[in-house]
Amino acid sequence: MLSAKNKEIASMFSSIAPTYDLLNHLLSFNIDKMWRKRAVSLLEGNLFLDVATGTGDVAIQITKDKKDSSVIGVDLSLEMLKVGKKKVKNRNIELVCAPAEYLPFKDNTFDGAIIAFGIRNVVDRVTALYEFKRVLKKGGRLVVLEFNTPVNKFFGRLYEFYSFTVMPLLGKIISGNVHAYTYLPNSIRRFPDVEFLKGMMERVGFVDVNYFALTFGVSFIHTGVKP
Repeated sequence: MLSAKNKEIASMFSSIAPTYDLLNHLLSFNIDKMWRKRAVSLLEGNLFLDVATGTGDVAIQITKDKKDSSVIGVDLSLEMLKVGKKKVKNRNIELVCAPAEYLPFKDNTFDGAIIAFGIRNVVDRVTALYEFKRVLKKGGRLVVLEFNTPVNKFFGRLYEFYSFTVMPLLGKIISGNVHAYTYLPNSIRRFPDVEFLKGMMERVGFVDVNYFALTFGVSFIHTGVKP
Protein backbone atom coordinates (compact mmCIF):
# COMPACT_ATOMS: atom_id res chain seq x y z
CA MET A 1 0.00 0.00 0.00
CA LEU A 2 1.33 3.44 -0.91
CA SER A 3 2.05 6.03 1.76
CA ALA A 4 0.41 9.46 1.49
CA LYS A 5 3.71 10.95 0.30
CA ASN A 6 4.17 8.24 -2.32
CA LYS A 7 0.63 8.88 -3.56
CA GLU A 8 1.42 12.59 -3.85
CA ILE A 9 4.58 11.89 -5.87
CA ALA A 10 2.77 9.37 -8.09
CA SER A 11 0.01 11.88 -8.76
CA MET A 12 2.48 14.61 -9.70
CA PHE A 13 4.34 12.42 -12.18
CA SER A 14 1.08 11.07 -13.61
CA SER A 15 0.01 14.64 -14.35
CA ILE A 16 3.08 15.27 -16.54
CA ALA A 17 3.31 11.81 -18.13
CA PRO A 18 2.16 12.89 -21.64
CA THR A 19 4.95 15.49 -21.99
CA TYR A 20 7.55 13.88 -19.70
CA ASP A 21 9.88 12.54 -22.40
CA LEU A 22 9.78 15.73 -24.47
CA LEU A 23 10.63 17.91 -21.48
CA ASN A 24 13.31 15.53 -20.20
CA HIS A 25 15.24 15.71 -23.44
CA LEU A 26 14.55 19.40 -24.05
CA LEU A 27 15.51 20.61 -20.57
CA SER A 28 18.73 18.56 -20.52
CA PHE A 29 19.64 19.38 -24.15
CA ASN A 30 19.48 15.60 -24.76
CA ILE A 31 22.43 15.04 -22.40
CA ASP A 32 20.17 12.80 -20.29
CA LYS A 33 20.43 10.16 -23.03
CA MET A 34 24.22 10.09 -22.68
CA TRP A 35 23.96 9.86 -18.88
CA ARG A 36 21.56 6.91 -19.08
CA LYS A 37 23.76 5.09 -21.59
CA ARG A 38 26.79 5.56 -19.32
CA ALA A 39 24.89 4.23 -16.32
CA VAL A 40 23.60 1.21 -18.24
CA SER A 41 27.15 0.36 -19.35
CA LEU A 42 28.00 -0.43 -15.72
CA LEU A 43 25.43 -3.23 -15.46
CA GLU A 44 26.43 -6.87 -15.96
CA GLY A 45 24.29 -9.94 -16.55
CA ASN A 46 21.01 -10.70 -18.32
CA LEU A 47 18.11 -9.98 -15.95
CA PHE A 48 17.82 -6.42 -14.67
CA LEU A 49 15.57 -4.35 -12.43
CA ASP A 50 14.90 -0.72 -13.36
CA VAL A 51 13.26 1.18 -10.50
CA ALA A 52 11.59 4.55 -11.14
CA THR A 53 11.48 3.42 -14.76
CA GLY A 54 9.03 6.18 -15.67
CA THR A 55 8.26 5.80 -19.36
CA GLY A 56 10.90 3.11 -19.77
CA ASP A 57 13.88 4.98 -21.26
CA VAL A 58 16.47 3.17 -19.12
CA ALA A 59 14.84 -0.23 -19.62
CA ILE A 60 14.85 0.33 -23.39
CA GLN A 61 18.51 1.41 -23.27
CA ILE A 62 19.39 -1.80 -21.43
CA THR A 63 17.77 -4.01 -24.07
CA LYS A 64 19.52 -2.03 -26.80
CA ASP A 65 22.97 -2.30 -25.23
CA LYS A 66 22.81 -5.72 -23.52
CA LYS A 67 22.24 -8.59 -25.92
CA ASP A 68 19.61 -11.14 -24.80
CA SER A 69 18.77 -9.08 -21.71
CA SER A 70 15.41 -8.87 -19.94
CA VAL A 71 14.23 -5.98 -17.78
CA ILE A 72 11.50 -5.49 -15.22
CA GLY A 73 10.70 -1.80 -14.83
CA VAL A 74 9.01 -0.55 -11.67
CA ASP A 75 7.32 2.80 -11.08
CA LEU A 76 4.77 4.45 -8.79
CA SER A 77 2.86 6.18 -11.58
CA LEU A 78 0.38 4.19 -13.64
CA GLU A 79 0.15 7.00 -16.19
CA MET A 80 3.91 6.97 -16.73
CA LEU A 81 3.78 3.20 -17.17
CA LYS A 82 0.95 3.53 -19.70
CA VAL A 83 3.17 5.77 -21.81
CA GLY A 84 6.03 3.32 -21.30
CA LYS A 85 4.00 0.30 -22.43
CA LYS A 86 3.53 1.88 -25.85
CA LYS A 87 7.30 2.36 -26.13
CA VAL A 88 8.48 -1.07 -24.97
CA LYS A 89 6.45 -3.25 -27.35
CA ASN A 90 8.39 -6.16 -28.87
CA ARG A 91 11.16 -5.84 -26.25
CA ASN A 92 11.95 -8.10 -23.31
CA ILE A 93 10.58 -5.55 -20.86
CA GLU A 94 7.84 -5.99 -18.25
CA LEU A 95 6.43 -2.96 -16.42
CA VAL A 96 5.10 -3.18 -12.85
CA CYS A 97 3.47 -0.56 -10.61
CA ALA A 98 5.12 -0.67 -7.18
CA PRO A 99 7.09 1.54 -4.76
CA ALA A 100 10.85 1.20 -4.39
CA GLU A 101 10.37 0.42 -0.68
CA TYR A 102 8.32 -2.74 -1.36
CA LEU A 103 9.61 -4.55 -4.43
CA PRO A 104 7.31 -7.49 -5.32
CA PHE A 105 10.12 -9.90 -6.20
CA LYS A 106 11.83 -12.87 -4.59
CA ASP A 107 15.23 -12.64 -2.95
CA ASN A 108 18.29 -13.04 -5.19
CA THR A 109 16.41 -12.52 -8.45
CA PHE A 110 18.30 -9.92 -10.51
CA ASP A 111 21.81 -9.77 -11.97
CA GLY A 112 21.78 -5.98 -11.72
CA ALA A 113 19.57 -3.09 -10.66
CA ILE A 114 19.41 0.58 -11.60
CA ILE A 115 17.53 3.67 -10.50
CA ALA A 116 17.96 6.76 -12.67
CA PHE A 117 16.83 10.19 -11.46
CA GLY A 118 14.56 8.49 -8.94
CA ILE A 119 16.31 7.94 -5.62
CA ARG A 120 15.69 11.53 -4.51
CA ASN A 121 11.93 10.94 -4.94
CA VAL A 122 11.93 7.80 -2.79
CA VAL A 123 10.32 8.51 0.58
CA ASP A 124 12.25 5.90 2.61
CA ARG A 125 15.61 5.59 0.87
CA VAL A 126 17.16 3.24 3.43
CA THR A 127 14.32 0.74 3.08
CA ALA A 128 14.55 1.01 -0.71
CA LEU A 129 18.30 0.32 -0.65
CA TYR A 130 17.70 -2.75 1.52
CA GLU A 131 15.11 -3.88 -1.03
CA PHE A 132 17.60 -3.42 -3.87
CA LYS A 133 20.11 -5.53 -1.98
CA ARG A 134 17.52 -8.20 -1.17
CA VAL A 135 16.41 -8.77 -4.76
CA LEU A 136 19.93 -8.67 -6.24
CA LYS A 137 21.89 -11.87 -6.66
CA LYS A 138 25.19 -12.20 -4.83
CA GLY A 139 27.71 -10.12 -6.76
CA GLY A 140 24.94 -8.11 -8.42
CA ARG A 141 25.57 -4.41 -8.96
CA LEU A 142 23.33 -1.48 -8.09
CA VAL A 143 23.72 1.64 -10.24
CA VAL A 144 22.27 4.95 -9.01
CA LEU A 145 22.17 7.87 -11.46
CA GLU A 146 21.04 11.13 -9.89
CA PHE A 147 21.18 14.88 -10.29
CA ASN A 148 23.45 16.98 -8.11
CA THR A 149 24.07 20.67 -7.42
CA PRO A 150 27.42 21.59 -9.06
CA VAL A 151 30.12 22.74 -6.63
CA ASN A 152 31.81 25.10 -9.11
CA LYS A 153 30.56 28.57 -8.10
CA PHE A 154 30.25 30.07 -11.58
CA PHE A 155 28.65 27.01 -13.15
CA GLY A 156 26.57 26.55 -10.01
CA ARG A 157 25.04 30.03 -10.40
CA LEU A 158 24.16 29.35 -14.03
CA TYR A 159 22.69 26.01 -13.03
CA GLU A 160 20.61 27.61 -10.24
CA PHE A 161 19.23 30.26 -12.61
CA TYR A 162 18.37 27.68 -15.24
CA SER A 163 16.84 25.25 -12.73
CA PHE A 164 14.75 27.72 -10.74
CA THR A 165 13.79 30.18 -13.50
CA VAL A 166 14.00 28.68 -16.99
CA MET A 167 12.99 25.11 -16.16
CA PRO A 168 9.71 25.94 -14.35
CA LEU A 169 8.76 28.37 -17.11
CA LEU A 170 9.31 25.83 -19.89
CA GLY A 171 7.63 23.16 -17.80
CA LYS A 172 4.56 25.34 -17.36
CA ILE A 173 4.38 26.23 -21.06
CA ILE A 174 4.73 22.66 -22.33
CA SER A 175 3.12 20.54 -19.59
CA GLY A 176 0.85 23.11 -17.96
CA ASN A 177 2.23 22.06 -14.57
CA VAL A 178 4.59 24.58 -12.99
CA HIS A 179 4.53 22.72 -9.64
CA ALA A 180 6.22 19.61 -11.03
CA TYR A 181 9.06 21.61 -12.55
CA THR A 182 9.49 23.67 -9.39
CA TYR A 183 9.58 20.45 -7.38
CA LEU A 184 12.40 19.06 -9.52
CA PRO A 185 15.12 21.65 -8.69
CA ASN A 186 13.97 21.85 -5.08
CA SER A 187 14.24 18.07 -4.71
CA ILE A 188 17.78 18.21 -6.11
CA ARG A 189 18.74 20.98 -3.70
CA ARG A 190 17.37 19.03 -0.72
CA PHE A 191 18.95 15.73 -1.73
CA PRO A 192 21.92 14.63 0.43
CA ASP A 193 25.41 15.07 -1.01
CA VAL A 194 27.28 12.31 -2.81
CA GLU A 195 29.31 11.25 0.24
CA PHE A 196 26.14 10.87 2.30
CA LEU A 197 24.57 8.60 -0.31
CA LYS A 198 27.79 6.58 -0.50
CA GLY A 199 27.71 6.12 3.27
CA MET A 200 24.05 5.13 3.18
CA MET A 201 24.76 2.44 0.60
CA GLU A 202 27.64 1.12 2.70
CA ARG A 203 25.56 1.06 5.90
CA VAL A 204 22.90 -0.98 4.11
CA GLY A 205 25.59 -3.51 3.24
CA PHE A 206 26.76 -2.76 -0.29
CA VAL A 207 30.50 -3.15 -0.91
CA ASP A 208 32.87 -1.60 -3.45
CA VAL A 209 30.75 1.56 -3.31
CA ASN A 210 32.06 4.29 -5.61
CA TYR A 211 30.80 7.38 -7.39
CA PHE A 212 31.86 9.74 -10.15
CA ALA A 213 30.60 12.98 -11.70
CA LEU A 214 29.09 13.60 -15.12
CA THR A 215 28.93 16.93 -16.99
CA PHE A 216 30.60 19.25 -14.48
CA GLY A 217 28.88 17.59 -11.55
CA VAL A 218 25.31 18.14 -12.76
CA SER A 219 24.76 14.43 -12.17
CA PHE A 220 26.58 11.58 -10.43
CA ILE A 221 26.65 7.82 -10.74
CA HIS A 222 26.99 5.68 -7.61
CA THR A 223 27.67 1.96 -7.80
CA GLY A 224 27.68 -0.76 -5.16
CA VAL A 225 27.84 -4.55 -5.12
CA LYS A 226 25.85 -7.06 -3.06
CA PRO A 227 28.43 -9.18 -1.19
